[in-house]
Amino acid sequence: MPPSSPPEGSLFGGVFGRGRVAAEVGDRAFLQAMLDAEAALARASAKAGLVPAEAAEAIAAACQAGRFDPAELGELAAAAGNPVVPLVRQLAERLPPEAAGHVHQGATSQDVLDTAAVLVARRALAPLLDDLGGAADACAGLAAAHRDTLMAGRTLLQQAVPVTFGLRAAGWLVGLDETRRRLAQVDRDELAVQLGGAAGTLAAFGDRGLVVLGDLAAELDLAEPTVPWHAVRVRPATLASALGTCAGVLAKLARDVALLAQTEVAEVREGGGPGRGGSSAMPHKRNPVAAVAVAACAARVPGLVATVLGAMAQEHERAVGGWHAEWEPQRDLLRLVGSAAAWSRELLEGLEVDPARMRANLDATGGLPMAEAAVAALAGPLGGRRARELVDGAARRAAAGGRPLRDTLLEAPEVADQLGPAGVEAALDPARYLGSAQALIDRALAAHG
Repeated sequence: MPPSSPPEGSLFGGVFGRGRVAAEVGDRAFLQAMLDAEAALARASAKAGLVPAEAAEAIAAACQAGRFDPAELGELAAAAGNPVVPLVRQLAERLPPEAAGHVHQGATSQDVLDTAAVLVARRALAPLLDDLGGAADACAGLAAAHRDTLMAGRTLLQQAVPVTFGLRAAGWLVGLDETRRRLAQVDRDELAVQLGGAAGTLAAFGDRGLVVLGDLAAELDLAEPTVPWHAVRVRPATLASALGTCAGVLAKLARDVALLAQTEVAEVREGGGPGRGGSSAMPHKRNPVAAVAVAACAARVPGLVATVLGAMAQEHERAVGGWHAEWEPQRDLLRLVGSAAAWSRELLEGLEVDPARMRANLDATGGLPMAEAAVAALAGPLGGRRARELVDGAARRAAAGGRPLRDTLLEAPEVADQLGPAGVEAALDPARYLGSAQALIDRALAAHG
């Protein structure tokens, strides 16, 4: 696994900036993306014959984030309401006069900032998708290795009917694969360049506006939009929604692990070696640190998604604050979901499974999770209603007296007559009541490829 890359200056970066995404959304990375947009604009304009080629190359050569101070630009941004204005001024100051006048030619601040945000998303999604793929591969391994590992299925936090841990892992796998495909589709189709000029008409480019737009998209390897999307924010909203869904998938997985790792359950453990999951007060603790971190990252995501969606109602050709409201939430979403994905990959690749404990927990109630199977076995000869009455009574007596369901079932003459001891034993065998679990695991593995 890659080392943690905390957000700049963050005390909590080890938790909320795990993995490689954090470095792609930091201030310097965003600044470089803004400069990349300016460089690509100059080159696209040169191809269209609107900027001298020498000037375009001089602009591109000066577009290096190391030559600028993000903190200073942030302070200067207050005067214009965004950091592009001071960046363009400082960039022009670093150029010879014959090139300086062509910086930012024909564009507006939102063109640069939106395009930079898209570039940041593209660069952050690459490691995020890789970590989701690694997590999914680990799930596939768990599903295959534990396809026959019996455990109690749980509904409303109570034991239900038997399942296998392989099926549980297959469910995680499908969720990871589905959210990864959705994010990949957003990466492929929704990350489009922004260029419209002052009010979305490309007027400053004369009759070459669409040519510059196409060349700009090609320069940056981004999609070319049908029209500028300055105030129609489907693209950032789609990205935010996909990230929110991804966080939900990761949170479900982490919640399952945390519940299965409880002392009284102890069916799985996080790996990590000595010192992992330690407590400052209790030497014996082995906390599920990765699951906790995933849950913490994911808990912050819905509010950020809501902010981006709430900002969609934008005025005319340029928003009054709605556009500005997206800037930080989008970066936070990428960082938090990226961190959750990195934590999840680490969790799944090192997850320790205890099949014996799973079976012991399944057997702990003396066969009660097999009550439905007993009803099914008796329904043929006795009818569904009578079978349910008999098994309900036997289950109540078993639970009240701490006795095996097998014994209380055989106390009923109708059960003893119809099934006998061997039939009851067969009906209460968890391995014989797994339905299509094996086929479902095979489907999940096949879909994963």
